[in-house]
Formats: sequence, C-alpha cells, structure tokens
Amino acid sequence: MTPDAAAVDVTGPVGSDGRRPVFSRIVLKLSGEALVGSEAYGIDMETLRRIAQQIQRVVARGVQLAIVVGGGNIVRGTDISRHGIERVTGDYMGMLATVINALSLRDAIERLGIQCRVQSAIAMQQVAEPFIPLRTIRHLEKGRVVILAGGHGSPFFTTDTTAALRAAEIGADVLLKATQVDGIYTADPIRDPTATRFAHLSYLEVLTKGLAVMDNTALTLCMDNNMPIIVFDLHAEGNLERVVLGEAVGTRVDAEVTQ
Repeated sequence: MTPDAAAVDVTGPVGSDGRRPVFSRIVLKLSGEALVGSEAYGIDMETLRRIAQQIQRVVARGVQLAIVVGGGNIVRGTDISRHGIERVTGDYMGMLATVINALSLRDAIERLGIQCRVQSAIAMQQVAEPFIPLRTIRHLEKGRVVILAGGHGSPFFTTDTTAALRAAEIGADVLLKATQVDGIYTADPIRDPTATRFAHLSYLEVLTKGLAVMDNTALTLCMDNNMPIIVFDLHAEGNLERVVLGEAVGTRVDAEVTQ
C-alpha cells in the first residue's frame, strides 16, 4: 500500500474547501526536539498544542494518522553514551523518553476531542498498549490517532528506522518526516545561506550525495518498500495539512530519478 501520490485513488472526504487528501494513511515521524519550542529542553506546552491542532485538521479530513515520536528533547542514547553511560543502557533510556513524549502528545490530542492511543515497543501495560500491527491498523480504521513509542524496542536503532519500519508494517501510503527546516538542502541552510532546497530526490540520489535526511538503514527500508518520504517544516502553520492535500511542500524522496 505504497503507491505514488499521483496514482493514489483518493478516498478521503471532501473538505469545506472542496479538496480531498492525496494520502489515506500516513506515518508522521516527529522528533523529540520538535516539542521543545522556545525551551532549552523538555516539552513546551504551547508547541505541543500547536502540533495537536495541525493533527486535528488532518484527522478531520479522514486521514489515518500514526505518529512515531523521538525522545531527543529528554535524552538521546548516542549522546549520553559519549559521557560514560553504556550505549545499550543509553538507548533504552532514550526509548523511555519517547514514551514520556507520546503521553504528553496524546493528552494534547485528546484535549481537542480526538481519540488517541499510545502503543509501545517496550512493554508497560499501565501506560501503553503493546505495538501489534493489526491492532494499530484497527485503531486507524476507527479514526483514532496512534502514537508509536518505545522506538524499535531494541538498542542501536534510530526512531527514523522505527518510522520506516512501522510505515511498512501498517501499509502506510507515505512517511512524513517533520523537521526544523522546510526540506532537504544542498547544505545546512542555518550555517550556509547559499544552500538551496531540493524539491524532489530519488533514494539513490540521497545516498550518493550523502544528504542528511535520515540514517541509511531507514532510507534503505523505504527504498525496499517503495515508501515515499516527504521532509517538511512542521512549525510552519498548516504545513501538515498542505502536505496531505498534495501541495508542493518540502522535499519528496521516492524511486523516481530527477531529470
């Protein structure tokens, strides 16, 4: 279930603006840093509220939405392992951080009247369901948002890889990667003002150019499963909805080679 957006048989309801979504089931990869806002670390409540509002508009269009959330705003395993904590322990700490973020995001989403479930790759029955692909799909079919926490459940895997894996497991149409910039650039646009944005890239172009989209394991998983990736700026108001409606937002990565 990973067709090119142009070939998708759209089934979403027509909105008040007369437009239909071009994707019916999506996985949104949300970094922990996206929740920081103006704070130095942790979770900014106003940022959380704005993200939940963007999610609300997409769900209102009948789009099935699963979210893979990171934990870098609290603890990142690769970072703390440089300071003496054993890497496996650090990675498990990072996975637990994603659960904290997932619970906070669920609360913000449910405050808007949307049913939401948290599923975790690490068993913790009191706060989250176990991740079971068919159960995830069933929740999505019932119009619930599902937040997938706990990373992959094993150390040495990034949440980017988790997002690519979960997108394939639940038959998503596309993997949306929310970042702090509006797509993939020739260089870091924050450090290099001459950097230019790509509108479209193939998987192989990303690999050969060494572009920092996501780790190679995640990219290869998407390539093997013909899973399109769209990298975009989540903090620009309404961007998530624009992506879902098929507007040219951010950078699209798929199998098609740029001419």
